[in-house]
Amino acid sequence: MDRPVSAHRSVNPDSLSAPWGFSHVVVPAPGRTIYLAGETGHTRDGTIAEDLVDQFSVACQNVVTALAAADAQPHHIVSLQIFTTHLDEYLARSGEIGRAYRERFGQHFAASALVGVAGLVGGAKVELMCVAVKPEHQETQGRDTR
Repeated sequence: MDRPVSAHRSVNPDSLSAPWGFSHVVVPAPGRTIYLAGETGHTRDGTIAEDLVDQFSVACQNVVTALAAADAQPHHIVSLQIFTTHLDEYLARSGEIGRAYRERFGQHFAASALVGVAGLVGGAKVELMCVAVKPEHQETQGRDTR
């Protein structure tokens, strides 16, 4: 699925390690800042899958839904924090998680952090917390990969 290229500028300095699935720096275009609460893999009826990748996929969709309620889209995300209670499994299944991410967010990679935590609410194994900036003007090419 094609998504617009973000108006935000990603910067990945040569002096840092090559990013994989994130950007080291995102310089947001002028616009409206949107703060999203932590989104887990709970569905509208409160159920949650047992599988980590399934939870991640639903959490991503919940982010997309929350953004849409604020008239924003995934390519507006400038910062993403990923919390997981199963860090080793998350890393071991990073290929599957990456596919689920790209299904919902495309090739847009925000400045991100992956954090292992002791617990999350309601049986969640993963929670996503985002900050987005919806640009004031028409979106244009904003990626500076290196």
